[in-house]
Amino acid sequence: MKLNGTKFQIKVWKEIAKIPYGETRTYKQLAEAIGYPKSYRAVANACGANPYAPHIPCHRVIRSDGTLGGYSAKGGIDKKRKLLKQEMS
Repeated sequence: MKLNGTKFQIKVWKEIAKIPYGETRTYKQLAEAIGYPKSYRAVANACGANPYAPHIPCHRVIRSDGTLGGYSAKGGIDKKRKLLKQEMS
């Protein structure tokens, strides 16, 4: 799949694609994984701009406090909750 976005977004999306089924990562963990440890807000923005959901599973990215954060794909936060529940079962 050819990804269309900024270099930063593509880097974030590729890292998100590595998150195994049934697991989550925080925005901060993703920021650290791509070499930008203080850019967790930018990572969150890249997640929100992800046009490839759920193929690039941004629903697996949560806040550091364990809350879900947002989900800009169709269905919003309710869809994120449902997808995570399915994967965690």
